[in-house]
Amino acid sequence: MAIERKPAKPKKCRVAACRTSFVPSRMGQAVCSPACALIDGPRHAPKARKALAEIERKDIKVRKEALKSRADHMKDAEKAVRDYRRTYELSIGSGCISCGESQESILHAQGWKTGGAFDAGHFLGKGARPELRLVPSNIWLQCKSCNAGSSKFARKGETVSQGFRTGLIARIGLEAVEALEADHTPRKETIEQLKAITAEYRAKTRELKRAAA
Repeated sequence: MAIERKPAKPKKCRVAACRTSFVPSRMGQAVCSPACALIDGPRHAPKARKALAEIERKDIKVRKEALKSRADHMKDAEKAVRDYRRTYELSIGSGCISCGESQESILHAQGWKTGGAFDAGHFLGKGARPELRLVPSNIWLQCKSCNAGSSKFARKGETVSQGFRTGLIARIGLEAVEALEADHTPRKETIEQLKAITAEYRAKTRELKRAAA
């Protein structure tokens, strides 16, 4: 049995200078005539431009993503893991793993530096030990000076790398440090795995920042 449609109710034209009463001929019709539609049209232009710009941004992002190589995805994943480790270490009040200076001391001496006073540095460098590039336990909070290799704030009688090892032993113990140094497990993440790592650690960083807000 056919469902009988209810007749449309009269409504007033949305154009302020008109306000004529009319019966809509289609759903969502807000003006009484094509002439009023021309007058009404410009009021939607800003929203339309914003919507088109958003569509264009998303399209550019999709196209850029499609052109990314495995190396690009590796950089994204590494940045996500490093951002998380840096944010986490700062959130629990850790100082520089290499020189042992506190956050307050580092901010006072290096807070003026571009990008802030703190970095997330690898204990075992990604050049010599690429298999540990994304391993969280190989990434720790460093002041900008130590991460750049400067011995300005180094522990007495130690290089920056030696200081890193000393600080790491104090944090996780000698056995764990030696296990990390002995870890040569090959890690050949696929693009999909790298995407998943990036998404996981970006989400973890957002959660830390929400908790701290």
